[in-house]
Amino acid sequence: MKRRASRAFTISLIFIDVLMIALAFFFAYHLRLRTEYPPAVNIPPFPSYLGVMGIQIVTVVTTFFFYKLYHRKRALSHIDEFYSLFSASSIGTIIAVAFSYFIFKNNPDYPRLMIAYAWVLTILLTTMGRLTHARLQLALQARGIAEQRALIVGTGEVGQMIFNAIRRSPGLGYRVVGFVGNDAPVPEELGAPLLGTTKELASLIKEHQVDEVIIALPEASHDEILPLISDCRQERVTIKVFPDVFQIIASEVSVADLGGLPLLTVRDIALRGWKLTLKRAMDLVVSAVGLVLFSPLMLLMALLIKLDSKGPVFYAQERMGLDLVPFQMMKFRSMKEGAEDETGPVWATKEDPRCTRVGTFLRRFSLDELPQLMNVLLGEMSLVGPRPERPIFVEQFKQLVPRYMERHQEKAGMTGWAQVNGLRGDTSIVERTKYDLYYIENWSIFFDIKIILKTFLLLFTERNAY
Repeated sequence: MKRRASRAFTISLIFIDVLMIALAFFFAYHLRLRTEYPPAVNIPPFPSYLGVMGIQIVTVVTTFFFYKLYHRKRALSHIDEFYSLFSASSIGTIIAVAFSYFIFKNNPDYPRLMIAYAWVLTILLTTMGRLTHARLQLALQARGIAEQRALIVGTGEVGQMIFNAIRRSPGLGYRVVGFVGNDAPVPEELGAPLLGTTKELASLIKEHQVDEVIIALPEASHDEILPLISDCRQERVTIKVFPDVFQIIASEVSVADLGGLPLLTVRDIALRGWKLTLKRAMDLVVSAVGLVLFSPLMLLMALLIKLDSKGPVFYAQERMGLDLVPFQMMKFRSMKEGAEDETGPVWATKEDPRCTRVGTFLRRFSLDELPQLMNVLLGEMSLVGPRPERPIFVEQFKQLVPRYMERHQEKAGMTGWAQVNGLRGDTSIVERTKYDLYYIENWSIFFDIKIILKTFLLLFTERNAY
């Protein structure tokens, strides 16, 4: 049943792509009629272009296949999918034009303006079609259609981290049926039961109709892992193993060989050289434009803060930045004046009683952080990067979290990969560090753009900032 549903999702996705590409070509033809200057004469009727449209559809859909756009990865975001669609549609359109000229010899006429319209509309319409398809698929999976029943082996911190990641991403289509483990109990607040021990794994897979097993035992030896994998293979389920590679690396790993022996190759793409210049240029442009665009809003917030409670409008707090150089991070004041006079530096909590009425609203939508655009403009921070912490917390975390200090090899950011994955406020610093290291070692300008876009989307969908 699940295989048939999965096949149906793929077929329906192909059908939507074909429909959207055909519509894009149809609209491109009519846009050309209405916008070409000087107006073209003796333009053939649309049926004359059906052959060209057929080539466009076949070529673009085939290119999508080569880009594996019909083998959807569960972790692929809509932004990543758009990047792939942009590239595949561009290459598919170029190939389609070449085939059209070769087969039809410019009869009917296929002008550059119509080609440009067809290219742009193909990207836009296929993106819209796939977003609609993804929403429909998510709704069906939420009702139990083609959902993947997952079993997590390991009840420790890593197992709970994977469970929380799945819970934060319902679009993955997973339903965790429970945990398997020998030691730590499962916290009741997780809402997933402990089904049994690892010795019962094979029978539990069969009993609960599990489709995928995620082994979350990074500290287990090979002798412990291999029997678990063997049990899973006997039941013909998908197996995923969470390795503790964050203790060593966070970047992409590829498999190479040395005389037939497999070796892991670590890709080093640290943010250096011209990449730093490119990132700084984007920071300068966006922060300058942002300060101009948001200045009326910031002026209004400053007025509300002043009317709501006594004290300054801005609040400067020492944070640790690049190479552990301290700087004064700017924020709108959201707490009562002297909030830490009696307690000293403490971690902010949800529904913190120290917050003012206006401050609660500002924190809810992260508007208190807008003044950090000035830190970005001055070069003390970046738009995207690991969130900076206070010196006292840095001293604590560096003793507890492996590789924590590597976060300070890059500039701190207003937002980051950890934050857009739900790790904001009072969340695990270990987990946040892993996401920060992944960002540092896999940086690209498109990665930054993706994080910025996800940040804006999350402002209207999540309220976990405090």
